[in-house]
Amino acid sequence: MRSKLLSALWGVVMVAVFGVVANLLAGNTPNLGLDLRGGASVTLEPRGEATDGALDVAVDIIRQRVDSLGVAEPEIVRQGSTIVVNLPGVEDQQRALDLVAVTGKVLLRPVLEVQPGGAAAITLEGPSEPTAQVTIPDGDGNAYVTGPSLATGEVLSNDARADILNGEWIVIVGLRSGAAGEDQWNAAAAQCYSATPICPTRQLGIVLDDEMVSAPVVQTPSFSGEVQITGGFTEAEARDLAKILEFGAVPVDFDTPTAQTVSATLGSESLRAAIIAGLVGIALVLVYLAALYRLMALVVLGGLIVFGMLNWAVIALLSATNGLALTLAGATGIIVSIGIAVDSYIVYFERMKEEMREGRSLRSAAMRGFEAAWRTIMVANIASLLGSAILWYLTVGSVRGFAFFLGLATLCNMAATYFFIRPAVQLLVASPKASTGRLLSVVPVGAEVNS
Repeated sequence: MRSKLLSALWGVVMVAVFGVVANLLAGNTPNLGLDLRGGASVTLEPRGEATDGALDVAVDIIRQRVDSLGVAEPEIVRQGSTIVVNLPGVEDQQRALDLVAVTGKVLLRPVLEVQPGGAAAITLEGPSEPTAQVTIPDGDGNAYVTGPSLATGEVLSNDARADILNGEWIVIVGLRSGAAGEDQWNAAAAQCYSATPICPTRQLGIVLDDEMVSAPVVQTPSFSGEVQITGGFTEAEARDLAKILEFGAVPVDFDTPTAQTVSATLGSESLRAAIIAGLVGIALVLVYLAALYRLMALVVLGGLIVFGMLNWAVIALLSATNGLALTLAGATGIIVSIGIAVDSYIVYFERMKEEMREGRSLRSAAMRGFEAAWRTIMVANIASLLGSAILWYLTVGSVRGFAFFLGLATLCNMAATYFFIRPAVQLLVASPKASTGRLLSVVPVGAEVNS
């Protein structure tokens, strides 16, 4: 029996220690959310009426764009007809905001003339009109005089990717099959390849949100299945173009997005306040438990340390592998779970007291008390898990983060209670030096009390 208890005790301790050390050696630490780490919050409002289905598609596409940036735990939610995008800790904030703001349709326009450095002096009129001959700027100040649109981004499939060919970055994008895809693309490509009056420069411009994102020269009159786009791209430029081609046809037009920056200093102050509140709460609980349960408070402290290490290890691992981020709401969920953990320990200790008042020895009370208490602990924790699961499934935003971390911490609490608290208490009471009064401050039936 003793060997089994020691195996359980040291097993969970080793798992907790190994989890923390392995994450630290791998450089994994918990990612922090927008409210703790700082970042940007972007609000997108549709121009005119938009259906629920169209908005849902827009959310999915924007989420894929933001996920491709590697942002830890981006939060993209609908609030009525408005879409809110929270980007915690982005390294290149402006690039991320620009990518989120790309919400128009892709148009493929023939380039009639290129005016280097002249875009700033040109007044643009209706560049989004597919049938108009318009001048469109690029990001470098050049201006492209373009003819009416030959096709839209709908001819492209959603499998665009950046790749390296002969040491240069290129973009490869698939074509949809049939008249709505490959046939329409090839009709446009043939016009440009032959340098007809429609496309004298042989350049087919890719326009998104009134900006020329690329104007490749057509090298062949027809394509089958996919298109390769070259242009001396850097890796970032190739990847950005691939994302635009892959996700460019969002079926909703949005007004200019409004951005709000959350200070990293404010986030760090929130995190520090949460940590201080948690530590003060734990200290007060331990003082109370020391007065009520004497030396058992040390077992509680050990259990909370194991509980905390398990939580930290799992959160750090999920941050590195799944982009999980700890928000202030999530930290609140963990703090709430500490109270649930302490409740579990108190249920056990009180059950031990009841067993001793019925005349059982300290060792017997520890074993029988846990068997009875564990059923109560399991019911309480399962109820907490069910509540967390329902909240996570039915809600969005910070409430969902609270539910996830509460559920995760509840699982860690169950492991710490069964594999640490149970064997620690039963090994402690089995010690020859164990004293009932020193451990639980309770007098067994039949014992004399000196006045």
